[in-house]
Amino acid sequence: LPWMSAETRRRALEKLSRIVEKIGYPDEWRDYSELDIDRGPYVLNIIRANQFEFDREMAKIGKPVDRHEWAMTPQTVNAYYHPSRNEIVFPAGILQPPFFDPNAPAAANYGAIGMVIGHEITHGFDDKGSQYNGDGNLENWWTEQDLKRFKQAAACISDQFSGYEIEKGVALQGPLVTGEAIADLGGLKLAYRALKRRAASDLPTASSEDGFTEDQIFFLSFAHVWASNIRPEEARRRVTVDTHPPARYRVNGTLANFPEFFEAFGISGESAMRKPTPCEIW
Repeated sequence: LPWMSAETRRRALEKLSRIVEKIGYPDEWRDYSELDIDRGPYVLNIIRANQFEFDREMAKIGKPVDRHEWAMTPQTVNAYYHPSRNEIVFPAGILQPPFFDPNAPAAANYGAIGMVIGHEITHGFDDKGSQYNGDGNLENWWTEQDLKRFKQAAACISDQFSGYEIEKGVALQGPLVTGEAIADLGGLKLAYRALKRRAASDLPTASSEDGFTEDQIFFLSFAHVWASNIRPEEARRRVTVDTHPPARYRVNGTLANFPEFFEAFGISGESAMRKPTPCEIW
């Protein structure tokens, strides 16, 4: 990165090298034998489950941190980065179509689960995750000048997403979604670079599929994983509380900053899918 000094780069690479990877399921299963689930009233099952979880959390007091613990079940279709543990976690639930398919073209997997993996790694270096060091402790490891430049780059993302509306007069809150938008852009860039590195190796790679080029498949796969539907009332609620941009802008807003996307689909001149001056952080 031309804007990052050698000292900050050294600390960033040190943090990157210490990221812990958790894939599929935990090494030790949680014991639910003391939780009573029956065919009685559903609400009582919920109450007992909440009490079980409360007791489990309270039992942690005074004990060392269990760094093998997962914050999601293996069945969950999601992933996360934990800043105070400096770890990336991918439950088995997300390691299936449309995110990952061992029979799909490589470009499709890189555009889907590859982007998600890159997204979670980037969270360690977004506007919030970057405040933690490689041990997961709050520490400013940036030089003053580098931090200033990073905040300027992050402001570009914030301003961009503040300009989007889910409907007339209902705009996104740029500062609220900046971290996730940074991670989406960083994740897509990492996945694209990984795909190109793979293509340059001796591994087989398809040049086209169903009439699309490899790059087009990559970007279409990225868009596909965010395909969704939502009620207008819920969309309006989420723009006030959700740190993720709406799915439409997770796709279009991210791609608007991606020159390789413009080239893949021949986008030139003025277009809602192309920012004249793309935001760039990582």
